[in-house]
Amino acid sequence: MYKILIVEDDLVIARKTAQFLETWGYETRFAEVFDRILETVDEWNPDLVIMDVNLPYRNGFEWTRQIRLHSKVPILFLSSADDAMNIVTAVSQGADDYMTKPFDMQVLAFKIQALLRRAYDFAGKTRTLEHCGLRFDTDENTITLEGKQAELTRNEARILRMLMERKNVIVTREDLMEGLWKTDCYVDENALSVNVNRLRKKLDSIGAAGFIETRKGIGYRLCQERT
Repeated sequence: MYKILIVEDDLVIARKTAQFLETWGYETRFAEVFDRILETVDEWNPDLVIMDVNLPYRNGFEWTRQIRLHSKVPILFLSSADDAMNIVTAVSQGADDYMTKPFDMQVLAFKIQALLRRAYDFAGKTRTLEHCGLRFDTDENTITLEGKQAELTRNEARILRMLMERKNVIVTREDLMEGLWKTDCYVDENALSVNVNRLRKKLDSIGAAGFIETRKGIGYRLCQERT
């Protein structure tokens, strides 16, 4: 599970952002002591930092500069300051992306996915997701259950990854199609159903029948326990 540190002094925004990201399967934490941001990063070791510009004690630019002295953790700025100079300053201090407030939560989630993918998957960091005994190797696109293994296609792997990263909620068909489209593979409603059915057959082949449940008219979710 990826860990995301939210450095935001507006508690309403921080809480709403954290609650939404947790539905995507991320572990979140707020920065609570704003003169110890660097220590919080060192102690908790997040996989990504969401940073505001205007903060107590020091602004987000300064904290980003200090973090960059010893860490390559992805940093995404969220700020109401939308002028070009702030964006240039954030990037020059080491930010990886910049979003302005108000922002769309779905867009935020996809930007986070892209940053994490670039920072870890492409860098060769092995990532294994697990649920109800099934292991999904996201580097090799293989699934394993009790010694039995199957290999997934790229689209099957993308679908399973989105479901496993949000394993406690229903993932809508729209979100799945958007996720596939965002990764340069547009699919329509029928193509999505075909890919989900193929994925189910491979899960069945290793003894994981019923692993993906359909929520009619909404989307899909993972089973909450094996039968």
